[in-house]
This record gives sequence, structure tokens and C-alpha cells, in this order.
Amino acid sequence: MSRLEPLAPGQSPLPLYVQIRDTLRRKILEGDYAVHERLPSENELMTAFGVSRITIRQALRDLHNEGLVFSAQGKGTYVSKPKAVQNVQRLQGFGEAMAAQGYEATARLLSIQERKPPKPAAAALNLAPGADVVEVKRVRFLNRAPVCLEHSYFPLDIGQRLFGLDLSGDIFPLLENRFGIGLGHAAIGLDATLADDEHQPYLGLKAGEPILRVERLTHDRSGRPIDFEYLCYRGDAFKYQFRVDRK
Repeated sequence: MSRLEPLAPGQSPLPLYVQIRDTLRRKILEGDYAVHERLPSENELMTAFGVSRITIRQALRDLHNEGLVFSAQGKGTYVSKPKAVQNVQRLQGFGEAMAAQGYEATARLLSIQERKPPKPAAAALNLAPGADVVEVKRVRFLNRAPVCLEHSYFPLDIGQRLFGLDLSGDIFPLLENRFGIGLGHAAIGLDATLADDEHQPYLGLKAGEPILRVERLTHDRSGRPIDFEYLCYRGDAFKYQFRVDRK
């Protein structure tokens, strides 16, 4: 219980349950409580924060709704393993989609370079024979846990403008807000593959563990293909969600 401190009366205009929720969320995201670790019981939380049971339950309900914790009947509340669910009814970057669900999403840049594109990228981007691309390679994190190894390929006139920029977040807002490129639509393909020597160290996987590979080709509003990506997610950390209507 030393990890929790009583609330200071009158120090915040926020409701008590919001203050408690935010305190617990911060400690989960910062790793004070590990994945699958049991949180203090309701009685312990009531004592630690000096509040009623209904206040504690309101705070825990919000954390449940955010996917940060889960309950085991008769055993208590535990920290969830982060799992991203992305709805593909609209075009969003990973960070945009995760922030809307209360998750912390970041990226670590591994490399950015001009190179000859893989054949699928050259074909998807409609490049002239022999044309180079800018490849951006990053690891994406969800609640500070690695979930995705990302390879993105851009035509030179777009990709060269990414050098020197902060690429720790989504690239879509940079394209729109900094470069003035209106995004139109994306074609998405999904398949399953197995972790290889490249994926293992970045995603914490063993050889042969499952990976969900997303192939995404994004077009601007004029229909020009501007971004071809391979997004390789840990099989236990990501789910795409679709809605399809029968016409």
C-alpha cells in the first residue's frame, strides 16, 4: 500500500473518483503495477484514499471501460495486458485510434533512409522504374509495451520532408497539418505470419510466435498513393474491428 497516498482535500476541483482513477491509471502506465498484477482490494483502496466504496468502484469502473484492468470473480482486480482494437470504418493513425480509447501510444524511430523500395511498395506507389523511396522504420508502443514493428514507404517528394522531424507520434497529422496533404482513403490487407529475426528483439517475441501483418496503402484526396506500410503487430496485442452491411 506504500505506492498510494491519501488525497489532499481541496487540492483539486476534480471529483474524488476521477482523482483516484487518474492516480491508478498513471501508476499502471508507469509500471508501478505490472501486467496481471493484482491491485489493492476495495477495502485497501478505501483506506489508502480515505473515501467511500462507491467512489472506489466508480474509479475502477472507468479503468475497466478503458481496458486497463479486469476483474476475476472473488479474486480482485488485475492489470490488463494492453490490447489495441482499431476500428477501420475511418482512416486513423495508431496513436489517434488508441488515444480515443484512453491508451498511451508512442513510437520509437529506428531508422529513416532513402533506399530502393521492395517490389510491392514500388508497385503500390506507382513509382517509375528505378525510383527511390524514403523508408521509415519504427516500433510502436501501447502503454509503453512494444506492440508493432512498422515499415513505411513514401515517395521522395513527401518522405524527404520527414527527415529531422519528431516521429514519435502519428505521421498522418504531419502529412495533413505540416505538409498540407489531405488524406483520402486507404486500402488494407491482413494476413498472418510468424516472428522472424527482425521482429523478435523489437516485439519481445520468440521465433515462430504469431504476428498479425497489416498492409496499408494510403491515398491523398486526389487518389495519389502516398504511403505504403507493413504494420506487424504482436498476435496477442492487436485486433482490427470491422463493420460490414448487407446491401
